[in-house]
Amino acid sequence: MVSKNQIKLITSLQQKKYRKQEQLFFAEGVKVVQELLNSNFELQDLFTTKQDFLTVSKDKVHAISDTELKKISALTTPNTCLAVFKMPKSKDFVEKGLIVVLDDVRDPGNLGTIIRLCDWFGIETLFCSEESVDIYNPKVVQATMGSISRVNVVYGNLEAFLTKTKLPVFGTFMDGKNIYQEKLPKEGIIIMGNEANGISSSVEKLVSERIAIPRFGNLQVTESLNVATATAIILSEFKRS
Repeated sequence: MVSKNQIKLITSLQQKKYRKQEQLFFAEGVKVVQELLNSNFELQDLFTTKQDFLTVSKDKVHAISDTELKKISALTTPNTCLAVFKMPKSKDFVEKGLIVVLDDVRDPGNLGTIIRLCDWFGIETLFCSEESVDIYNPKVVQATMGSISRVNVVYGNLEAFLTKTKLPVFGTFMDGKNIYQEKLPKEGIIIMGNEANGISSSVEKLVSERIAIPRFGNLQVTESLNVATATAIILSEFKRS
């Protein structure tokens, strides 16, 4: 059973200010929840409509009905479980290897997919501008499919970070150099821009290498690629090189 206070708390966690205040977030679905249970994230409560998660401490598991799950779920069609986790402490990172930087990426699905891509391609650190969507947004957590526990996501001032770094800074632009013809290093910073406006002018000034994914279509009229799709192509090319 889920109490009124629990319903109030969980639904409030759909908003960033309450997640920050409570230092809690939630995840839904067996796969995502199980991935987080297998990580170093600390579980607070697990609500489920089935007799799953037999290895979880019984005092943290709450059997609920489908109707109760709908009251706390952020999904249009709720899954069978929802788990509330404590936010882990922020980790420092060492500037090594490839680091992906997001300049004001706002779509939760894009951020979640990019986190999965970082996990897939072995990118340890994802640096996000302070304006980017919150990593603990329920839609972001859902889209990561558990990769949120394996990628160190850091938020901060991009200009301050890029000014101090000693790594080469690659920016993605429509008029950049053809990525398929460039010799790409094993270490560097790769900046991906906002969905509508690309990389901001203030960040663009700090880019040392402008790269682009060329268009091969005959008409050459497609404006741009989805930022998550572009990230997949660029990371694949960096790793291939």
